[in-house]
Amino acid sequence: MTLLYNRADGPHYNQPLINKGAPLDNADRAIILTHGRGADARDILTLADELQIDRSTTAVLAPDAKNRTWYPFSFMAPIKQNEPFLSSALDFLGDTIKRLEENDIPSERVMLIGFSQGACLSTEFVARNPKRYWGVAALSGGLIGPPEADLQHDGDLAGTPVFLGCSDVDFHIPKERVQQSTIILRGMGAETTERLYPGMGHTINTDELRFVQDMINAI
Repeated sequence: MTLLYNRADGPHYNQPLINKGAPLDNADRAIILTHGRGADARDILTLADELQIDRSTTAVLAPDAKNRTWYPFSFMAPIKQNEPFLSSALDFLGDTIKRLEENDIPSERVMLIGFSQGACLSTEFVARNPKRYWGVAALSGGLIGPPEADLQHDGDLAGTPVFLGCSDVDFHIPKERVQQSTIILRGMGAETTERLYPGMGHTINTDELRFVQDMINAI
């Protein structure tokens, strides 16, 4: 089923929101899969098979970025350089969660899983909108902002399980930003697990998949 993101402004307006799981009016939980730069919603939806998600009860949603990118520059570029794309992308996630809430799926039964740009968006979204979520898995990503930025946010993530997995030599994601994100999210009340994989490329490995699958099964 393909829905549309229908906020009336922003570069990601009218982009597809694909559901490959239970219909929203019949689901009791939801997973939002957010793709990286150069990919699309259908690419990230292949994770649903690898994670063995029960699609009879779980809505599996994947928002689709305009022109296959959520924002034009690095996630560590000055915020203004990535606008209005960044705000539009975060609004897309926020409006998707509102749509779930309107279908009686509260945030504590919503998990956000993202890779690369999608991992950065998922992490940044929950930091800016802190409350209890089912879980967050940031696969090669971290909080958004330039090196000198204050990445601290107010609010309580209320024990939300958060997983951050990344290579220790990722060209796009410095390990220091992953470590900084872990500390900040933990300080906001998340139950945070960080794993840095020596020499790994910019990819997702089997250990990460197992960990995320355990997070899904824990509900």
